[in-house]
Amino acid sequence: MDVKLIVIFALMAVVMHAPVLNAKPISLVERCWCRSTVNTVPQRSIRELKFLHTPNCPFQVIAKLKNNKEVCINPETKWLQQYLRSAMNNKLQLQHN
Repeated sequence: MDVKLIVIFALMAVVMHAPVLNAKPISLVERCWCRSTVNTVPQRSIRELKFLHTPNCPFQVIAKLKNNKEVCINPETKWLQQYLRSAMNNKLQLQHN
């Protein structure tokens, strides 16, 4: 058997058994979750808040609503700023006790 043919079969075997990487393309990794934000969301319709801070995106706040819809809230919204200040104050008080 020809040496070149053996090398080709060996390379094909290696490629077929090589592990598949689960990495996303750079263009998908660098996209921000929130492309647009809303300023008004009824607070009683919010089930939970998620806070995201990634290197390539500004601070993002995602609200999961009681109807399971997710919306991005403008982090500069007044009630959200008050909520964050209150949460930070509560955390600081717990650390000092």
